Amino acid sequence: MSARNSKAIMRIRHKRVRQKVTGTVSRPRLCVFRSLNHIHAQLIDDSTGQTLVSMSSLDSQVSGKTDGMGKSKRAEVVGTLLAERALDKGIKKVVFDRGGYRYHGRIKALAEAARKAGLEF
Repeated sequence: MSARNSKAIMRIRHKRVRQKVTGTVSRPRLCVFRSLNHIHAQLIDDSTGQTLVSMSSLDSQVSGKTDGMGKSKRAEVVGTLLAERALDKGIKKVVFDRGGYRYHGRIKALAEAARKAGLEF
């Protein structure tokens, strides 16, 4: 499978997921973006189009803790800190939007760390 085909397949998968997954005030959408070296996660209320909580591997809290760690371990730290921030704001339940990525590797690590830290989805 060439890179062009895999990106097209991912876009189709993401579009299909976004038709079914929407965030509300009581249950925001946990949106994940994965780049080559970093991972970003946000809790979004789609009814107002507002980001409630965000966390990234580029964030100063994460980058200090993750020096020398692999990408999956960094994703776990991002998931844990995102869940802590969400719980501080009173958000306990979320809808998971994997962004067209397969539930595997860094996406899975972030989701399981967020679950372990107290988020329900």
